[in-house]
Amino acid sequence: MSGSSLRHHCGLFGIFGDDDAVRLTHVGLYALQHRGQESAGIVSSDGEQLRRHAGLGLVGQVFNEQNLERLRAPIAIGHVRYSTTGANTETNAQPILASYGGGQVAIAHNGNLINTALLRRRYEQLGHIFQTTSDTEVIIHVLADPATHDPWGNMGRALNYLQGAYSLLLLFADRLVAVRDPLGFRPLCLGRMPTGAMVVASESRAFDMIDADYVRDIEPGEIVTLDKNGVHSRRFGGDMQGRGAACIFEQIYFSDPSSRVFGENVHLVRVAMGRRLAQEAPKVKADLVVPIPTAGQCAAIGFSRESGIPYGRAFTTSHYSGRSFIMPTQAGRDLAVKMKLNVIQEAVAGKRLIVVEDSIVRGTTTRGKIGRLREAGATEIHLRVASPPIRHPCYFGIDFPDPKELVTHGRTVEQIRDFLGVDSLNYLSQEGMLSCVQMAPSRYCTACFSGQYPIDVEAPIDKFALEPGQLRMFN
Repeated sequence: MSGSSLRHHCGLFGIFGDDDAVRLTHVGLYALQHRGQESAGIVSSDGEQLRRHAGLGLVGQVFNEQNLERLRAPIAIGHVRYSTTGANTETNAQPILASYGGGQVAIAHNGNLINTALLRRRYEQLGHIFQTTSDTEVIIHVLADPATHDPWGNMGRALNYLQGAYSLLLLFADRLVAVRDPLGFRPLCLGRMPTGAMVVASESRAFDMIDADYVRDIEPGEIVTLDKNGVHSRRFGGDMQGRGAACIFEQIYFSDPSSRVFGENVHLVRVAMGRRLAQEAPKVKADLVVPIPTAGQCAAIGFSRESGIPYGRAFTTSHYSGRSFIMPTQAGRDLAVKMKLNVIQEAVAGKRLIVVEDSIVRGTTTRGKIGRLREAGATEIHLRVASPPIRHPCYFGIDFPDPKELVTHGRTVEQIRDFLGVDSLNYLSQEGMLSCVQMAPSRYCTACFSGQYPIDVEAPIDKFALEPGQLRMFN
């Protein structure tokens, strides 16, 4: 991924009915750390009272033996965060814990709402007080508002006031509720422990870490409640008539290759994308197919198998530098890239290389990596990208809202090739990309490639629109 400041949504984990729920949630968050490195948090319930611990940093930095023991309870939810709405501050760390007429509730959110400012302005005019600048807190106000509920207190009616992408975990004193928006932008799946305890996570990888079995995906527009009486499901949002908006970037980059996302294994999807890329790209003579780690590795395997060109390694990778695109400053991101990847000079000197990348956003880090391969003595570099060119902003949880920052802005593919300093450049077609997944193309969101948005977005959305002094822009 060449996105020097690209950021994504978050990771959710929850468990109901296990005495070690908090420690299992802690492990689950470690498994989902790749989805968010800005903050982490856990809220637990002993059946009567909710307790919270959250803070800025990695899971291992936020939690210790003392605070895990203080949270000990049989029900828990956890969250790791990238900030897509609201600054990276401790007050915006999740899960958010609040009290309302029905008691305490904690909420963890993966996604991004597009009507946040409108809803927040409405509630502030009614006298509501907000403690954070996150769109997640707006969801709490909607869910707690008697005016949004039907006479039976059906949560589904309240959820229909939300527009955009949201997978949610809500923790009440006696139950855990999992929700996925009607278009299914973000993944969320259900699992079962050997003890019978039920678990929910953004990716099935988290189940593997705690020896839980994957049961199924939570469906778009589904509310799943876990309580002492078992698992209960109900629908909301109406009939989408075959429409969906599953984020294709989960398959391209964000999810762990071992995870089952949107019904299929991520590694196999990426291998298929690499194969299709080799079929579509012009044939060139080359000595090695090498990935830009780590997300390009699966596609590079597929490209190598299809082309018959040996798979090789051009970079060593540090496992301790984090994922560069989520660092909070550009200087930090640049340093993380240098710390993370080092060229193996003897492996590339005098070689003609096909370099496989999963996607290119701004292009600056890819250009730097290509330059380092040149310095190491590579004689030819042919870049192959296992996704189409990104030409449009995302408003549903990926932090590249300004098209002017994209490498494709005002450039043809040939001009991008010149900018990156490669001998040839080819992207996977959108048709080819969608042929590699099992779900119907109409059920995926490809707006960042095509500009066709599953939900109308009337005005650009500023990540910091809810910060002090900014909300007035929406008046």
